[in-house]
Amino acid sequence: MSRSAPPPLLQPHTDAPVAILTTRAPAVHTEHLLLRPYTPADEEAFVAVLGDPRVTRRMDQGPYSHEAVRALFQRVFTHVYPHNRFDVWAVLYQDHIIGHGEVKPGTDVPGTEPVHALAHSHWGRGLGSELARALCTHAFTPLGLDHIHATVAADNTASLHVLHRIGFVHARDIDEGTTRVLTRTR
Repeated sequence: MSRSAPPPLLQPHTDAPVAILTTRAPAVHTEHLLLRPYTPADEEAFVAVLGDPRVTRRMDQGPYSHEAVRALFQRVFTHVYPHNRFDVWAVLYQDHIIGHGEVKPGTDVPGTEPVHALAHSHWGRGLGSELARALCTHAFTPLGLDHIHATVAADNTASLHVLHRIGFVHARDIDEGTTRVLTRTR
């Protein structure tokens, strides 16, 4: 079922220390990916990724309507970038946007959390691990954080596997055990 309210992506936890986050996201290069700030011309690609219910069905309040995803895209330019709230990127593979990445204050757990989404057509290729690693590297250097956390639906075995593979460990469960909280230290 699609929802019309904007999803909680890009909405920081009110108690989180926003001051630790940098200004507008710098470009990040990995072996196969380029993470770069969004431009207004990226809206359709953003909607294609985050408007796909296969991608967002396990995200908070997901899947999202296309209208909610468009509103979310506008928040990048009205609430995030102008106020340097946290880092948000378009994720490109071979010059095409295939995903979304953030390093932001957590919404469910205080602290900083890397968040990523990858187009369904690019699942199972190792790009999710590469993207998650890049977000962690950015959190540790240049942001200088000592630890980060991730919140993942307990039944999202693919994301849990990716996070375990790159060094996250299970810390606890929340929401009556439906959400796993994992942590990683530098």
